[in-house]
Amino acid sequence: MAPKRFGEIMVGDRFKSPSKTISETAITLCVGLAGMTAPFFNDMEAAGKTALGWQAAPGRMTLMMMGGLEEQTEIFAEPAILIGLNNVRFRKTVMAGDTIRIEMAITEKKETSKPGQGLVVHRSICKNQKDEVVMEVDNVHIVYHQ
Repeated sequence: MAPKRFGEIMVGDRFKSPSKTISETAITLCVGLAGMTAPFFNDMEAAGKTALGWQAAPGRMTLMMMGGLEEQTEIFAEPAILIGLNNVRFRKTVMAGDTIRIEMAITEKKETSKPGQGLVVHRSICKNQKDEVVMEVDNVHIVYHQ
């Protein structure tokens, strides 16, 4: 689907992202960059002793990865700025080796009081390779248009 201008976006429009496999290396890099210290994120032996039994991706990492996959859908033909993440729900842990993808639906669209700006909200549902929902979030964007 081609990127849409504000006037072309309709409530109910649906988009799907490509998929991405979450590697142990990606988790290690994210945990290190963020400064997370929990042993089950930093130590494979400690991770193996948890109920999960394997290295898990931090929920905030999954949210970040969702953002990248959402951008790859190129929903907006006009500049859009993310101004809010609402109703974030962590449903299932993403593990090293899982492959995630995003299904999105436009849930709200309206003009703002400022000329040339509109508000677009889309619901994003992240699923793993087993089609299990791992995360949900409502993304709020200001979309600039002519």
